[in-house]
Amino acid sequence: MMSLRKFLDKIKPNFEEGGKFHWLYSTYDAFETFLYVPATTSKSGVHIHDARDSKRTMVIVIIALIPALLMGMYNVGYQHYLAINTQAGFWGTFLYGFLAILPQIVVSYVVGLGIEFAMAQVKKEEVAEGFLVSGLLIPMIMPVDTPLWMIAVATAFSVIFAKEVFGGTGYNIFNVALIARAFLFFAYPSKMSGDQVWVRTADTFGLGGGNVVDSFSGATPLGQLAVSDAARFGDFTFQGITGNPLSLWDMFVGLIPGSVGEVSTLAILLGAVLLIITGVGSWKTMISVFLGGLFTILLLNLFALNASMEMPPQYHFLLGGFAFGAVFMATDPVTSARTEKGKWIFGFLIGVVAILIRIFNPGYPEGMMLAILFMNAFAPLIDFYVVDANIKRRLKRAALPNNH
Repeated sequence: MMSLRKFLDKIKPNFEEGGKFHWLYSTYDAFETFLYVPATTSKSGVHIHDARDSKRTMVIVIIALIPALLMGMYNVGYQHYLAINTQAGFWGTFLYGFLAILPQIVVSYVVGLGIEFAMAQVKKEEVAEGFLVSGLLIPMIMPVDTPLWMIAVATAFSVIFAKEVFGGTGYNIFNVALIARAFLFFAYPSKMSGDQVWVRTADTFGLGGGNVVDSFSGATPLGQLAVSDAARFGDFTFQGITGNPLSLWDMFVGLIPGSVGEVSTLAILLGAVLLIITGVGSWKTMISVFLGGLFTILLLNLFALNASMEMPPQYHFLLGGFAFGAVFMATDPVTSARTEKGKWIFGFLIGVVAILIRIFNPGYPEGMMLAILFMNAFAPLIDFYVVDANIKRRLKRAALPNNH
């Protein structure tokens, strides 16, 4: 490590003012601060000093995402070989999914970081680190068969119009990764919905491929329920892609069709534990999302008119992007509420809105993406009223002695 430090110190003058590569200083600074905590400290004023800067915070989030990513990769291969009725073994199944998802991750990072590095050089500012997480989230919330050019376009759109136009990292109103998915959902709906995009049936770099079984259907469990005409939930059965019934265990582990990062609630919970232990993710926001969802589900169960309204809470929490959104999207420190009481309100309303969209909008059986984006817009307002209420309460408390 010392040799690397000496090498960076040796080449640094070339990137500083007057050096032959001074116009690339932002790029050099980004790599140096990624490898080492900056040695500079504040000169004046009151500041909080911590060895864990924002880059290290982003790294913790990425580590928390790894279980969901790995399980999602395995599930991509699992669904593929199930569709063509072929056995590939554990590592063969995982390798297929890994090779299917890796190009999407590469495209997301190359396009997103490319834009951020270019913007930093133009503005002569430090390269923001926020896209370290967004670059991984984008492919994790996309259907596995999303074309690479669509991911590139959506990533560019989200970075430019949902982030840079607002001033960059820390100033964006909406979650960048969700804006990328929303852009594709409304611009190319046929590639983001239906029963043909959630299971990859073609070969990947020569692996897999073949004719799908006659009973194949790539519809997600929530998609199946949305088009069902069952009057009671007890009359409905969730099915896998070959018509086999799905158990709650299948849904919990993540052996179902869906977006790469959203299928395994087990893996998501592992990531949630890390975020809570390290203090990176707000447990208040996470829990309140589930509480809001639970409240709405139980209320709708009382007045159920169809199978969707009658579906028990555990199915809602295990299916779609509910758990993933609660843990990794709603807790985004930039776009969520920042006051402690505001986090409870913010998360609770996300849970409420997500379930309402799922139940009453058959054309969009998911709901979590729109719920979070909708509440992103109201997060500043929530914080404003929380702070305003605190100020008024303290003013009243301060005035009490004068009344005696």
